[in-house]
Amino acid sequence: MRDYSDQIDTRDPDRDVQITGLDACVVEGNFEWNLIKVETDAGVTGIGEAYRGGGVPELVEYTNRFLVGENPLDVERLVRYVFQEMSGHGGTTGKVVTAASGIEIALLDAAGKILGLPVYQLLGSKYRDEVRLYCDCHAGEAYAVEDGATDYAGGEAYTPEAYAAEAARVTDMGFEALKFDLDLPADNENDPYNGRLTNAAIREKREIVAAVREEIGDDVDLAFDCHWDYSVESAKRLAHELEEFDLMWLEDLIPPENMEAQKEVTKATRTPVATGENRFRVFELSDLIYEHGVDIVTPDPATVGGLTETMRIADRAEENYMPLSPHNVCSPVGTMACVHLGAATPNFDLLEYHALEVDWWDDLLARDDPLIDDGRIEVPEAPGLGIELDDDVVEEHLLEGTDEF
Repeated sequence: MRDYSDQIDTRDPDRDVQITGLDACVVEGNFEWNLIKVETDAGVTGIGEAYRGGGVPELVEYTNRFLVGENPLDVERLVRYVFQEMSGHGGTTGKVVTAASGIEIALLDAAGKILGLPVYQLLGSKYRDEVRLYCDCHAGEAYAVEDGATDYAGGEAYTPEAYAAEAARVTDMGFEALKFDLDLPADNENDPYNGRLTNAAIREKREIVAAVREEIGDDVDLAFDCHWDYSVESAKRLAHELEEFDLMWLEDLIPPENMEAQKEVTKATRTPVATGENRFRVFELSDLIYEHGVDIVTPDPATVGGLTETMRIADRAEENYMPLSPHNVCSPVGTMACVHLGAATPNFDLLEYHALEVDWWDDLLARDDPLIDDGRIEVPEAPGLGIELDDDVVEEHLLEGTDEF
């Protein structure tokens, strides 16, 4: 393992900055949001976010052992340092990469603040002034959030009429692109294990898609998520049955591990197929892209290794004339990181917004105006991510038992 400890920083004194500490907390939104801080001796704090779920705060705390004293401007080097130093903890995949993703975003925020540049400029360029969102609408009604846990919708939410009503409500908010869940409770009635859809289950899904398309018309982009539930033959049957509805994509039709199976599904239908959210680093997505096992690639920047790692994936997708539409279930922090990514990436298409049911989502930031306007977010020009946390709101929604952030 390479030893970084003897490096001497000879750059301009204004950029001779050190990390003084890293911290993380869990905020209870519709998911458990892992927020991260990187403190520096320049009086600048960078904020970031890693993908939801347990284990991330402990991993971030561990990195204090070797990141304190490092220069936060060396963003990519430090992310690689995390992978190397934590290789014994599964450093090339899984939660280590997830934690490194959030640290990278916080480092970019700090670096932008120190240098007086927005993050998109640190990433290399600006292709657009705003990023278009698609709204994840779950099933036919938004899930409720009780004590930080998701209360899944009852059976009445899965009727075609409920889906169509939710589509009308969300398009009235200004969104021009929607996504719904298409994996239904009835999928498991015949057999909960083998992933095979009955003809009745496929008819039920077709009726839902038809009802939504009739409600919103052909000019609103429409996608459906299947959450890796189906066998290859059922995925092909379903995708073929839905071809007439001109979907933006069908997402995660089959489990993610087998690329040959993914290619088989994608090449069997003219319905666009999307996947990629649960793969780690560019290495796990390169073959998928180069062998056209997917039509739209959907990595999660807060999972895959951060913004610069996502741009490496985007580069490979661009070589193959493939759009990038990141998965995103983050708070406003991770969402704004993705907005900067969208500004800097030429083949970026849409960004997921997945917090419709969190009525205090905007309150997490110290700002007056909502982030989202008519289904779009403007790219900030302020240094770093261009946002700051409202510490009181963070404190109010901390996971029970979490220390003050």
